[in-house]
Amino acid sequence: MRGFPFVVSIHDVAPCTADATARWLADLDERGIPSTLLVIPGPFGGRAALPGDGPLVAFLHSAAGRGHELALHGYLHEGVPGGPLWRRGVDRALVRGAGEFWSLSGVQAVRRLRAGLALLAEAEIDVVGFTPPGWLASPGTRKALSALGFTYWTSHLGVHSLPGGPVRRMPALSHRPGGAGERTGARVMTGAARAFARTGVPFRIALHPADLGRPGLRRAALAAIDATVAAGGRPVTYETLVTA
Repeated sequence: MRGFPFVVSIHDVAPCTADATARWLADLDERGIPSTLLVIPGPFGGRAALPGDGPLVAFLHSAAGRGHELALHGYLHEGVPGGPLWRRGVDRALVRGAGEFWSLSGVQAVRRLRAGLALLAEAEIDVVGFTPPGWLASPGTRKALSALGFTYWTSHLGVHSLPGGPVRRMPALSHRPGGAGERTGARVMTGAARAFARTGVPFRIALHPADLGRPGLRRAALAAIDATVAAGGRPVTYETLVTA
């Protein structure tokens, strides 16, 4: 198969973000881009857990039937108390307190992962992959993922096959809406995507619901995707990437 692989993922898929998920997915379907949808199955954003939203569950099954992948993206997508001071600092500074799996022990991680899988099973959704909120996973979480039979997990810089590797070095590009560096970040995304595409370096583009509140960020993300395809990039889901 020709072309360098790149992965587009839609983050924070949950009842409270259903409209944003549908809009991003329509953009990708229009372009024929298979994507990985990162699902938060627990209560999130003031809404009930995923199985209580029948239309969204049906929507996700339909997406999977068209070739998109569904993957687990935490249980509640919010940080938990405890852990070393430096980890709490990283959580606040880098991911605005969303590092749910950043400080967990192995036992704690198993408990939360099983809770998430149980809700997905209730919605009749099977997954093989896990992306921790903020791409932050503690050592205990990484061991728990292997023990529970996940095929892969992702960090900010790579895609990690389980158990034990290999690790595919693939940096992830994403926006940071609402921050002081929003415009600069948008330029970095399009510039980096073009540079990676020009040199055939595998990479990833992460789409978030909040990006759609800023039209410029949506345009920048779609421009990066279009430029990558034009340069010969081969869009794949995470599952395809690690199992092909």
